[in-house]
Amino acid sequence: MSEQTEPSSPVVRAIRASRRELARLITRIENHAAGDDLAALYPFTGRAHVIGVTGAPGTGKSSLVNALARHFRSQNLTIGIIAVDPTSPFSGGAVLGDRIRMRDLAGDPGVFIRSMATRGSLGGLARATGDVVRALDAAGFDRVLIETVGAGQSEVDIAGAAHTTLVIEAPGLGDDVQAIKAGILEIADILVVNKADRPGVELTVRALRAMLDLGHRTERIAHHGQIMELPLALPTTNPQVDEASAWQTPVVQTIATSGDGIPDLADRIAAHREYLVNSGTLALRERRRVALELAERLREALLARLLAQADPAALSALVDRVLRREIDPASAAQSLLESG
Repeated sequence: MSEQTEPSSPVVRAIRASRRELARLITRIENHAAGDDLAALYPFTGRAHVIGVTGAPGTGKSSLVNALARHFRSQNLTIGIIAVDPTSPFSGGAVLGDRIRMRDLAGDPGVFIRSMATRGSLGGLARATGDVVRALDAAGFDRVLIETVGAGQSEVDIAGAAHTTLVIEAPGLGDDVQAIKAGILEIADILVVNKADRPGVELTVRALRAMLDLGHRTERIAHHGQIMELPLALPTTNPQVDEASAWQTPVVQTIATSGDGIPDLADRIAAHREYLVNSGTLALRERRRVALELAERLREALLARLLAQADPAALSALVDRVLRREIDPASAAQSLLESG
């Protein structure tokens, strides 16, 4: 990993010195048993560039992540990879295990790969993904690549977790109309047409560029599949960026299996990072992301506290009343709040 000042935190020292300790920390994060460790490593985060990779199944996301990682390693950058997979109904673990498809990176001390199961989370990410990104960041990785499940239009949470979001398309999959639908196209900072050696690549590129020409760039942040309205206390626009100077989403053609187009894609990623920093957009996005994360964690904590305090018999009786149509669900929830 890149040379850095030796941290005072024993947790950070351990995960920077040992892959096994990092893997154990991530396991604790997934099991919601790393609260104190997360608090200790948080001051050492904020340095890595987080790159999200999403798109429909069959577009070659894993191959693209593999090729990008090899390119970054040729620049002496260290890489953390989070491959978010569907959940096994039997073990609760990751079904696909993208590490199998990235086996040529195995043994490289500058690359760490972790497969994570969604565990029922929507939006293409596991619930603990953000904390795992922080662990890799604190461990000293220069780039963190997040590959989402590949479920299509529902995968918009990645826009809130990553600094730069790549949306991957491929010709010949019949997904031109799906890509155009609101959501998956709008979150792209860079559109990648992978498998560009296939017939029909020109049609796919033309369709994507046509839709980009029809749209306009504004600063948004996605959360559980919705573009969220932010609290009034937070800035909702960046005064330094208007539509004319906003980032213009490029369409990049790649062939991940041969490496064609990967250097150009890496240059576009670097250019987007530079734009985020120089325009002040990175700080704005980070502020929005933290505000939404605090709201989400507060919502979960308050719900857990309310359910823990509720009388199970009274809750069951309230459910029965709703089923008998004596009270509607909204009124039932309100009565729970008032009794709590």
